[in-house]
Amino acid sequence: MLLVVVPAFALRPVAAWWAKPDTLGLKYQQLEITTADHVKLTAWLIEPSAKATDQHTTMVVAGGDAYNMSSNIYTAWALADAGYRSLLFDYRGFGHSQAFAIDPQRLYYEEFATDLRAALAEARRLQPRDRVGILGLSMGGIIGSRVGASDKPDFLITEGYAGNLPAIVAYQKAAHNKTLTLPAGAATYPRVAARVHCPWLLIAGTQDKNTPLADSAAVVKAARRRQRRQLLAVDCGHLGAQDKLTEKFFAEGYVQAISRFLAGGEA
Repeated sequence: MLLVVVPAFALRPVAAWWAKPDTLGLKYQQLEITTADHVKLTAWLIEPSAKATDQHTTMVVAGGDAYNMSSNIYTAWALADAGYRSLLFDYRGFGHSQAFAIDPQRLYYEEFATDLRAALAEARRLQPRDRVGILGLSMGGIIGSRVGASDKPDFLITEGYAGNLPAIVAYQKAAHNKTLTLPAGAATYPRVAARVHCPWLLIAGTQDKNTPLADSAAVVKAARRRQRRQLLAVDCGHLGAQDKLTEKFFAEGYVQAISRFLAGGEA
């Protein structure tokens, strides 16, 4: 049975992992990563399946705002089955990473970008011959675009990308009477996407009311001459693309679309 994590749109970390990668038969090593500001993070480096052709590509998975990295084990399984290596990590205050005071009404913390930078650097150190990029899911797309703009990953893939943060805050208040706050650094966020120069695939749900498809479409439309960007619109709600693109195996079509994009084609 798949673990389904409902997007919280406010921070809801959980300390306990529901499983580890070897629960699904995945080969992995557990890592401790130290960030630039000396915070200790826990991570899993998950190897490609032995039956798959090694793609020599590592995806650093930046998760959403709820639960912990174990909610992305099935994503890692789908990637491994297609020959991809993945690095999952817990943000500070999540899972088994170092404690961090979290306001549950905060949409995200800028410190999470520091965490992703450390995870990306560790993946590059461990796999120097791999392409190393970011897969950012929901809040992880906010963080992923920030790091994509500053740390030059080989690629960026986002699902449920939030382009307009004040609009998300307003929607959550209007639709759910939920009050969210933004960090001070959010003021610079509208300028981030233009500084992402690596190939960027934006996966968006046509029925997503939380992070509308229009946000992802606007990023693609604004691409300049040498910025390679694509939009993959999927008939689903927020973070529903992996389920929707399940074929014989979970997220099989989702990973195939990513593979086509990374090969230089149309997702």
